[in-house]
Amino acid sequence: MTLSFFDQFMSPTFMGIPLMALALSLPWVLYPTPSTRWLNNRFLALQGWFINRFTQQLLLPLNTGGHKWAALLASLMIFLITLNMLGLLPYTFTPTTQLSLNLGLAVPLWLATVIIGMRNQPTHALGHLLPEGTPGPLIPVLIVIETISLFIRPLALGVRLTANLTAGHLLIQLIATAAFVLLPFMPTVAILTSTVLVLLTLLEVAVAMIQAYVFVLLLALYLQENV
Repeated sequence: MTLSFFDQFMSPTFMGIPLMALALSLPWVLYPTPSTRWLNNRFLALQGWFINRFTQQLLLPLNTGGHKWAALLASLMIFLITLNMLGLLPYTFTPTTQLSLNLGLAVPLWLATVIIGMRNQPTHALGHLLPEGTPGPLIPVLIVIETISLFIRPLALGVRLTANLTAGHLLIQLIATAAFVLLPFMPTVAILTSTVLVLLTLLEVAVAMIQAYVFVLLLALYLQENV
Protein backbone atom coordinates (compact mmCIF):
# COMPACT_ATOMS: atom_id res chain seq x y z
CA MET A 1 0.00 0.00 0.00
CA THR A 2 2.82 2.39 0.83
CA LEU A 3 4.48 1.83 -2.52
CA SER A 4 1.23 2.34 -4.44
CA PHE A 5 0.94 5.89 -3.11
CA PHE A 6 4.08 6.81 -5.03
CA ASP A 7 3.20 4.97 -8.22
CA GLN A 8 1.41 8.08 -9.48
CA PHE A 9 4.75 9.90 -9.68
CA MET A 10 6.39 7.31 -11.95
CA SER A 11 6.89 8.34 -15.57
CA PRO A 12 4.24 6.53 -17.63
CA THR A 13 5.34 4.17 -20.38
CA PHE A 14 3.53 2.40 -23.20
CA MET A 15 5.22 -0.69 -24.62
CA GLY A 16 8.47 0.49 -23.12
CA ILE A 17 8.17 3.97 -24.67
CA PRO A 18 8.12 6.86 -22.16
CA LEU A 19 5.10 9.12 -22.52
CA MET A 20 6.70 12.18 -20.91
CA ALA A 21 6.98 13.92 -24.30
CA LEU A 22 3.27 13.37 -24.94
CA ALA A 23 2.37 14.80 -21.52
CA LEU A 24 4.55 17.87 -22.16
CA SER A 25 3.09 18.50 -25.62
CA LEU A 26 -0.55 18.24 -24.51
CA PRO A 27 -0.83 21.84 -23.13
CA TRP A 28 0.11 23.33 -26.49
CA VAL A 29 -2.58 21.29 -28.24
CA LEU A 30 -5.34 22.51 -25.91
CA TYR A 31 -4.87 26.22 -26.61
CA PRO A 32 -6.21 27.53 -29.92
CA THR A 33 -4.07 29.61 -32.25
CA PRO A 34 -5.07 33.31 -32.31
CA SER A 35 -6.67 34.30 -35.59
CA THR A 36 -6.38 37.49 -37.65
CA ARG A 37 -10.10 38.25 -37.41
CA TRP A 38 -11.30 41.41 -35.74
CA LEU A 39 -13.72 39.48 -33.56
CA ASN A 40 -12.59 36.21 -31.96
CA ASN A 41 -14.58 33.71 -29.94
CA ARG A 42 -14.92 34.07 -26.19
CA PHE A 43 -12.20 31.56 -25.35
CA LEU A 44 -9.64 33.39 -27.49
CA ALA A 45 -10.71 36.72 -25.99
CA LEU A 46 -10.34 35.33 -22.46
CA GLN A 47 -6.96 33.82 -23.33
CA GLY A 48 -5.72 37.14 -24.73
CA TRP A 49 -7.01 39.08 -21.72
CA PHE A 50 -5.29 36.71 -19.28
CA ILE A 51 -1.97 36.86 -21.13
CA ASN A 52 -2.08 40.66 -21.33
CA ARG A 53 -2.91 41.09 -17.64
CA PHE A 54 -0.25 38.64 -16.55
CA THR A 55 2.38 40.23 -18.78
CA GLN A 56 1.58 43.68 -17.39
CA GLN A 57 1.93 42.47 -13.81
CA LEU A 58 5.12 40.58 -14.60
CA LEU A 59 6.83 43.49 -16.33
CA LEU A 60 6.08 46.05 -13.61
CA PRO A 61 9.36 45.49 -11.68
CA LEU A 62 11.42 45.04 -14.86
CA ASN A 63 13.13 47.80 -16.79
CA THR A 64 13.06 48.06 -20.57
CA GLY A 65 15.85 45.53 -21.05
CA GLY A 66 13.83 42.81 -19.34
CA HIS A 67 10.79 43.29 -21.57
CA LYS A 68 12.41 41.05 -24.19
CA TRP A 69 11.63 38.12 -21.90
CA ALA A 70 7.89 38.84 -21.82
CA ALA A 71 6.90 36.19 -24.40
CA LEU A 72 9.12 33.53 -22.81
CA LEU A 73 7.91 34.13 -19.25
CA ALA A 74 4.24 34.34 -20.26
CA SER A 75 4.53 31.10 -22.26
CA LEU A 76 6.26 29.39 -19.34
CA MET A 77 3.55 30.56 -16.96
CA ILE A 78 0.73 29.18 -19.14
CA PHE A 79 2.68 25.95 -19.71
CA LEU A 80 3.23 25.31 -15.99
CA ILE A 81 -0.33 26.21 -14.99
CA THR A 82 -1.75 23.87 -17.62
CA LEU A 83 0.52 20.99 -16.59
CA ASN A 84 -0.32 21.48 -12.92
CA MET A 85 -4.06 21.69 -13.54
CA LEU A 86 -4.16 18.68 -15.87
CA GLY A 87 -2.32 16.68 -13.22
CA LEU A 88 -5.27 17.13 -10.85
CA LEU A 89 -7.57 15.15 -13.15
CA PRO A 90 -8.09 11.46 -12.33
CA TYR A 91 -5.81 8.93 -14.00
CA THR A 92 -3.42 11.58 -15.27
CA PHE A 93 0.30 12.14 -14.84
CA THR A 94 1.80 15.40 -13.57
CA PRO A 95 5.19 16.02 -15.22
CA THR A 96 5.98 18.86 -12.82
CA THR A 97 6.21 16.39 -9.92
CA GLN A 98 9.48 15.22 -11.50
CA LEU A 99 12.48 17.08 -10.08
CA SER A 100 14.48 16.41 -13.25
CA LEU A 101 11.94 18.30 -15.38
CA ASN A 102 11.71 21.25 -13.00
CA LEU A 103 15.49 21.53 -12.79
CA GLY A 104 15.63 21.26 -16.57
CA LEU A 105 13.44 24.36 -16.73
CA ALA A 106 15.03 26.25 -13.83
CA VAL A 107 18.75 25.80 -14.47
CA PRO A 108 18.94 27.06 -18.10
CA LEU A 109 16.72 30.07 -17.42
CA TRP A 110 18.60 30.98 -14.23
CA LEU A 111 21.92 30.54 -16.03
CA ALA A 112 20.70 32.81 -18.84
CA THR A 113 19.95 35.59 -16.33
CA VAL A 114 23.43 35.21 -14.79
CA ILE A 115 25.13 35.27 -18.19
CA ILE A 116 23.17 38.39 -19.18
CA GLY A 117 24.29 40.12 -16.00
CA MET A 118 27.93 39.13 -16.50
CA ARG A 119 27.87 40.32 -20.09
CA ASN A 120 26.00 43.60 -19.69
CA GLN A 121 27.17 44.82 -16.27
CA PRO A 122 29.80 42.52 -14.75
CA THR A 123 30.74 44.92 -11.94
CA HIS A 124 27.14 45.22 -10.76
CA ALA A 125 26.56 41.46 -11.07
CA LEU A 126 29.66 40.62 -9.04
CA GLY A 127 28.74 43.35 -6.53
CA HIS A 128 25.80 41.21 -5.35
CA LEU A 129 28.34 38.78 -3.87
CA LEU A 130 29.58 41.38 -1.38
CA PRO A 131 27.17 43.74 0.42
CA GLU A 132 28.32 47.32 0.80
CA GLY A 133 29.93 48.23 4.12
CA THR A 134 31.00 44.68 4.99
CA PRO A 135 33.83 44.53 7.61
CA GLY A 136 37.16 43.36 6.24
CA PRO A 137 37.44 40.06 8.19
CA LEU A 138 33.97 38.97 6.99
CA ILE A 139 34.60 39.60 3.29
CA PRO A 140 35.87 36.06 2.38
CA VAL A 141 33.11 34.39 4.39
CA LEU A 142 30.34 36.52 2.86
CA ILE A 143 31.64 35.98 -0.67
CA VAL A 144 31.50 32.20 -0.15
CA ILE A 145 28.00 32.40 1.39
CA GLU A 146 26.62 34.64 -1.37
CA THR A 147 28.16 32.44 -4.05
CA ILE A 148 26.54 29.35 -2.55
CA SER A 149 23.18 31.13 -2.28
CA LEU A 150 23.50 32.16 -5.94
CA PHE A 151 24.02 28.58 -7.10
CA ILE A 152 21.23 27.27 -4.84
CA ARG A 153 18.63 29.44 -6.61
CA PRO A 154 17.81 27.01 -9.48
CA LEU A 155 17.73 24.11 -7.03
CA ALA A 156 15.28 26.02 -4.83
CA LEU A 157 13.08 26.78 -7.84
CA GLY A 158 12.87 23.13 -8.87
CA VAL A 159 12.52 21.68 -5.37
CA ARG A 160 9.80 24.19 -4.38
CA LEU A 161 7.61 23.29 -7.35
CA THR A 162 8.22 19.56 -6.99
CA ALA A 163 7.68 19.43 -3.22
CA ASN A 164 4.43 21.43 -3.21
CA LEU A 165 2.80 19.43 -5.98
CA THR A 166 4.02 16.08 -4.66
CA ALA A 167 2.78 16.82 -1.13
CA GLY A 168 -0.62 17.91 -2.41
CA HIS A 169 -1.09 14.81 -4.56
CA LEU A 170 -0.06 12.54 -1.70
CA LEU A 171 -2.49 14.20 0.72
CA ILE A 172 -5.35 13.89 -1.77
CA GLN A 173 -4.63 10.19 -2.30
CA LEU A 174 -4.25 9.50 1.42
CA ILE A 175 -7.53 11.22 2.34
CA ALA A 176 -9.37 9.61 -0.58
CA THR A 177 -8.14 6.18 0.49
CA ALA A 178 -9.19 6.85 4.08
CA ALA A 179 -12.69 7.93 2.99
CA PHE A 180 -13.06 4.81 0.83
CA VAL A 181 -11.94 2.48 3.63
CA LEU A 182 -14.10 4.14 6.30
CA LEU A 183 -17.29 4.23 4.22
CA PRO A 184 -18.57 0.68 5.10
CA PHE A 185 -17.73 0.95 8.81
CA MET A 186 -18.23 4.63 9.75
CA PRO A 187 -20.29 6.42 7.10
CA THR A 188 -20.46 9.68 9.07
CA VAL A 189 -16.69 9.89 9.41
CA ALA A 190 -16.34 8.96 5.74
CA ILE A 191 -18.64 11.83 4.73
CA LEU A 192 -16.65 14.27 6.86
CA THR A 193 -13.44 12.95 5.31
CA SER A 194 -14.91 13.41 1.84
CA THR A 195 -15.75 17.02 2.72
CA VAL A 196 -12.14 17.56 3.74
CA LEU A 197 -11.09 15.96 0.46
CA VAL A 198 -13.19 18.41 -1.56
CA LEU A 199 -11.74 21.38 0.33
CA LEU A 200 -8.22 20.01 -0.10
CA THR A 201 -8.81 19.60 -3.83
CA LEU A 202 -9.87 23.24 -4.09
CA LEU A 203 -6.75 24.21 -2.16
CA GLU A 204 -4.62 22.12 -4.48
CA VAL A 205 -6.10 23.91 -7.49
CA ALA A 206 -5.00 27.20 -5.95
CA VAL A 207 -1.56 25.76 -5.14
CA ALA A 208 -1.15 24.57 -8.73
CA MET A 209 -1.71 28.10 -10.04
CA ILE A 210 0.23 29.88 -7.31
CA GLN A 211 3.32 27.68 -7.64
CA ALA A 212 3.47 28.28 -11.39
CA TYR A 213 3.19 32.02 -10.77
CA VAL A 214 5.88 31.93 -8.05
CA PHE A 215 8.24 30.00 -10.34
CA VAL A 216 7.95 32.61 -13.10
CA LEU A 217 7.95 35.55 -10.68
CA LEU A 218 11.22 34.47 -9.07
CA LEU A 219 12.78 34.10 -12.50
CA ALA A 220 11.64 37.65 -13.28
CA LEU A 221 13.22 38.91 -10.05
CA TYR A 222 16.48 37.13 -10.87
CA LEU A 223 16.34 38.77 -14.29
CA GLN A 224 15.74 42.18 -12.76
CA GLU A 225 18.98 41.88 -10.78
CA ASN A 226 20.98 41.35 -13.98
CA VAL A 227 19.46 43.71 -16.55
